[in-house]
Amino acid sequence: MSATTLQERAPVPEAYFDLKPLQPTIGAELLGIDLSKPLSDGARDAIKAAILQYRVVFFRDQTLTAEQHELFASRFGPLYAHPGSRRPNQGIEALHQISATDFAKAADARKAAAAADPDQIWDGYHTDTSWRLVPAWGAVLRAVDLPAVGGDTIWVDANAAYENLSPDVKARLEGLHVTHDYREALNRAGFDYPIVAHPIVRTHRETGQKILWVNYTQRPSIVGLDRAESRALLEIILRQYKKPEHQVRFSWRPGSVAFWDNRAAVHYAVRNYGDYPRLLERILIADEPLWANL
Repeated sequence: MSATTLQERAPVPEAYFDLKPLQPTIGAELLGIDLSKPLSDGARDAIKAAILQYRVVFFRDQTLTAEQHELFASRFGPLYAHPGSRRPNQGIEALHQISATDFAKAADARKAAAAADPDQIWDGYHTDTSWRLVPAWGAVLRAVDLPAVGGDTIWVDANAAYENLSPDVKARLEGLHVTHDYREALNRAGFDYPIVAHPIVRTHRETGQKILWVNYTQRPSIVGLDRAESRALLEIILRQYKKPEHQVRFSWRPGSVAFWDNRAAVHYAVRNYGDYPRLLERILIADEPLWANL
């Protein structure tokens, strides 16, 4: 599929919800739709069209059980059970609890690794399952237990991050691949997977857009470059992710649900709520069935 601009793409059907854009190219609230009810094919396709256009969409005031969360996500493709969720939660294998307690343990492990290798100290911008040969295409994240204030999540339009690079940097990135090392966490979960390399600049399979795609939580390294040059380029990409004009910031409330295109956006969890045991639950949607088990 050839790359297209926002203006050239078909408009999102709005018969099923009211669409409220939050930023020009990333983030939209879909209002007036109840995700606990069975989803028609038309509503499913309209939601998918909104996600392709805005990278991440948000739903407010939803009352979803874990089973309804699973049913909604399954309307968009086969579900992927992350190794971290393979102690089935509420009997649902693909339901992955994103807890502040687990994050604190992982943060301690990363600090220890960073002490041994200071060059691996990075910020928390990431995509989900980038360690897999074929990462999940989508993720549905539901609020369960929230602090009174704080705990926002930031999503980044990774196409805008690429397009706004200088021509010189685009040329330097052409043909380069990045590895993401998640072995330590996988091993703790009793799971093994080889390190794979992905193009730093990926072409989105459905929109044809170029995506700047690096996971900074998994020891990124650019293949074929020395450490200094690799780090210099990774710092340029990270600066693109941090620019507010490429971002949307979402404040969670009870009943909030976020659904994003994991191929088109990176995200960052803001950890500013102290010791509160914040809890969200995520279900990942696998990419094309042919590659779902890789």
